[in-house]
Amino acid sequence: MRARLLLAAAVLVQLGVLYAPRAPATDQLPLVGPVLDKAVHLAVFAAVAWAGRRAGVPVALLAGLLLAHAVVSELLQHWVLPARSGDPLDAVADAAGVLVGLLLAQRRGRLVA
Repeated sequence: MRARLLLAAAVLVQLGVLYAPRAPATDQLPLVGPVLDKAVHLAVFAAVAWAGRRAGVPVALLAGLLLAHAVVSELLQHWVLPARSGDPLDAVADAAGVLVGLLLAQRRGRLVA
């Protein structure tokens, strides 16, 4: 039950970050802003991937859904949210986050076993 609640919380945070009407103003932080933006993308996808594995979601299903969401979220930001813009590099950061989350979940499983 806890693992499912953790997954739900991670998904809610991810949705809030990806679909907020306005993105935080990271463009005013030269050099740091773009890196921070990508780090946030990586983190929210890693959190969902990690929490999903803890909740018992199969790896292939979880990875497929998250990778599809990475692409769809950027398209929606570009076409639907007027104050947002889609960025292919964000989708790359999202995909990296999926990998990181899955690897962290796998590593945790090895340490417990």
